[in-house]
Amino acid sequence: MSSFKHENVEDLYELLEKLGSGHFGEVRKCKEKSTGTFYAGKFIKTRKCKGSRMGLDREQVEREVFILQQLEHPNIMKLYDVFASKAEMVLILEMIRGGELFDFIAEKEALSEEEAIEFLEQILKGVAYMHARNIAHFDLKPENIMLLEKDIPHPKIKIIDFGLAQKIEDGTVYKSLCGTPQYIGPEVINYEPLGPPTDMWSIGVITYILLSGMSPFQGETDAETLTNVVAGNYEFDDRFFKETSEMAKDFIRQLLLKEPSDRMTAVECLIHPWIKPLNRKQAVNRSRSSINMKNFKKFNARRKWKLSYNMVSACNRLCRMKLLCNPVKNDEDLRQCESDQEDEKTKPVTLLRRRLSSCS
Repeated sequence: MSSFKHENVEDLYELLEKLGSGHFGEVRKCKEKSTGTFYAGKFIKTRKCKGSRMGLDREQVEREVFILQQLEHPNIMKLYDVFASKAEMVLILEMIRGGELFDFIAEKEALSEEEAIEFLEQILKGVAYMHARNIAHFDLKPENIMLLEKDIPHPKIKIIDFGLAQKIEDGTVYKSLCGTPQYIGPEVINYEPLGPPTDMWSIGVITYILLSGMSPFQGETDAETLTNVVAGNYEFDDRFFKETSEMAKDFIRQLLLKEPSDRMTAVECLIHPWIKPLNRKQAVNRSRSSINMKNFKKFNARRKWKLSYNMVSACNRLCRMKLLCNPVKNDEDLRQCESDQEDEKTKPVTLLRRRLSSCS
């Protein structure tokens, strides 16, 4: 699959029930008429004019498609087909039925580090594959780590949502203020060059949460969280890490480093003794150590509540925008309706907070 199709998607696929919806579109179950195979159809509204806020920028969607077309790995969501019209683009993706990894783990009564590593190793393999192709995800977080199926002995991880992903070409510098506060590296907040090490910081945060049910930099507000990330201060509180092995802590320490070049790469992570034990003693330590399941369940419940709250807030903002923005205004006037208008005096941290709802 290398080009966009301009015919009607319903000529080739039967559209079935809605699986989900977001700010700029919805996901529906689809059945290919010629084979009977089921897929997930991601229907994305695109902007009809440059100044419009109704829909995503077409170039942004095309970049996501371009990146997905380069990726074919068992732990990365697969793109099968793309349809394009003036007002909408439709991505035909593999059907991922298992839900989020964190939800799956939260249903368990207990989980050893060894079992958790089975999932983490798959994440690392998918990320290593991306990075080998100079592609960085830039939005690794629990919501974007799914299971292909869950009611099987060894569920397969799928990394999804490449909306913020970038191909980092040699000799180019990429900077962005987009991301989710808990999971972004300090270089994002400081508006410094980004690359594969930015993903590795996110994996360090995800691992910390997975083992303890606590977020290393979470503050009472987004601003406080961002301040904690920039400071890079965190600790392994015995109340939450009592059952955690020293190898697991060492793994996290080598990822949550302020200097991006000092962090382990995905390939180095895969040969770290916690992931790949060097001897029987290390392997036994893994199997005897466990994640803090009680606290993890609490974290996941809070996370799900916050996602629901943010969705309602986003819908309310969109409703207000429709009332505030006059649809007959010209492009220049419409651009003034943007919530993240930038000026030279605005600090990057402030801009990042403004963009959180639209970028994460």
